Amino acid sequence: MKILNLYAGIGGNRKLWGDQHEVTAIENNPEIARAYKDFFPRDELILTDAHQYLLEHYKEFDFIWSSPPCQSHSQIRKNVAFARGQAKEVYPDMRLYQEILFLKHYFKGKWVVENVMGYYEPLIKPQRSGGHYFWSNFHISNKTRVSRAIECGRNSEYIKITGFELKGYKFGKRKDQVYHNCINSELGLHIFNCAFKIKQKTLI
Repeated sequence: MKILNLYAGIGGNRKLWGDQHEVTAIENNPEIARAYKDFFPRDELILTDAHQYLLEHYKEFDFIWSSPPCQSHSQIRKNVAFARGQAKEVYPDMRLYQEILFLKHYFKGKWVVENVMGYYEPLIKPQRSGGHYFWSNFHISNKTRVSRAIECGRNSEYIKITGFELKGYKFGKRKDQVYHNCINSELGLHIFNCAFKIKQKTLI
């Protein structure tokens, strides 16, 4: 199976998918892309704009996962950081909804778009699982037993929870933010299993 992993980050969502599939990962930050390639050397890693790549190459894949930038939608950013004067007001990044509509109406395979829970009522109704919003063309059961350490920012738990050691990488953004953007790998596997109706190992 050919899989497209958009806005790949360091690969938290992809970590437990195994190596039996052809995975193409798209990331536009060179240092984050370098870390991803170190963790998943068998994957094809392309350093480019994920939004444009999706438009031009979507027909080449059987399964597409997209995690567009979430900060402008985040209820935490709006209700906490902005309220404290730690963040500026911004327009919501509408690439999120562009990709949902595009995949829904053009892509024939299985697809999922992930984002954080927003500060507004979603313009397109999502599914919820593990504290995230998901839009997809398959049913996703709610997986609640996912560690919140990444989201809560307990720095001492990052490596333990994600399994990714980022010592030696020099990111343009804070290292804890890179971890924060990392999808919990158990949740990533759960979504993948739901897409292909693979029996879960544990009762959800």
